[in-house]
Amino acid sequence: MALNCGIVGLTNVGKTTLFNCVSKTKAESSNFAFSATKSNIGMADVPDLRLFEISKLVKPAKTVPASVNLVDLPGLAKGASHGEGVGNSFLADVQKTNALIHVIRCFDDPALPHVEGSIDPVRDKELIDLELQVRDLELIERKIVRCEKLLKAGEKDAKNAISFLNRVKDGLENLTNVRDVEMTESEEELYLQDLFLLTLKPVIYVCNVDEASALSGNAYSERFSEALKNENTEVIVVAGKLESEIAELENEDDRQLFLNDAGLQEPGVNRLIRSAYKLLNLKSFFTAGPKEVRAWTIKHGMNAQKAAGVIHSDLERGFIRSEVMTYDDLVQHKTEQAVKEAGKLRLEGKKYIVQDGDIMHIRFNV
Repeated sequence: MALNCGIVGLTNVGKTTLFNCVSKTKAESSNFAFSATKSNIGMADVPDLRLFEISKLVKPAKTVPASVNLVDLPGLAKGASHGEGVGNSFLADVQKTNALIHVIRCFDDPALPHVEGSIDPVRDKELIDLELQVRDLELIERKIVRCEKLLKAGEKDAKNAISFLNRVKDGLENLTNVRDVEMTESEEELYLQDLFLLTLKPVIYVCNVDEASALSGNAYSERFSEALKNENTEVIVVAGKLESEIAELENEDDRQLFLNDAGLQEPGVNRLIRSAYKLLNLKSFFTAGPKEVRAWTIKHGMNAQKAAGVIHSDLERGFIRSEVMTYDDLVQHKTEQAVKEAGKLRLEGKKYIVQDGDIMHIRFNV
């Protein structure tokens, strides 16, 4: 299972610049508002130093990181839900993503005019929230109509569904994101799961700052972070233009030198991907052999049989057991045989809860 993230924001905030920093697929950016005519689709590797340390020890033919799928929407504008700018026709492109990355402009640039005429990160957030809320409200209202028909047909749970959906509708009409409406996990699963609501998704905010503010942010990003201090989210500061220049360098040593000159230890986009993992409660486990060392993404709390299914459905269906060692044990003992001789290689069954950093070999039969 790859992590899927949708990148949203107003036009001319640096979304596509950020997309190009992260994604292997590059997209054309422009200084002109509403110049994009389609969403950009890309994929990025998940930065995980443990994967490459395992590869140094195992020496496989190839090393495959876990991946993140990205959908970069064309820039939105105030009134998009009513047809302004590119309208909201592209919002469906990010409905099935796991999380949203909301890029906020926190830099001045006379050559890149702001669509609203001034730099105001909190206002910009509220504008995008409104457009997403309008989209969700349409979906909720449609489902209420369907449930009312089911109620007339004698569907037992339709009354409960309508009551719950009206509560969500009231929240949206009062400018409350669905993720902030009080509900149980079962209510969410029963009544909302099929709608892929945009304001139900967890969101990470990226304050796109000028190069001089790459290390500690600026007044714009500080004000934005203060405004969101009570929200269950994360605000990351990234200098998009600087990051794009670093991403264009082919040599790793050159990239590191560029980072050091800016006072950074790693690209901000690495922090962004790790934050998405944390927000979505995702973990990584590894498979390692002479042909391939690979990282796999799973949800926290997933058992060994379900984790095997992330690799291939046959492994889940025919799961027998898993041979498991920890990353730390492999690094300490250097080889799988040495880990086994030290008594650190374990046999685990279907119900074993896979831990972050486990190295697994699945035994199966179909």
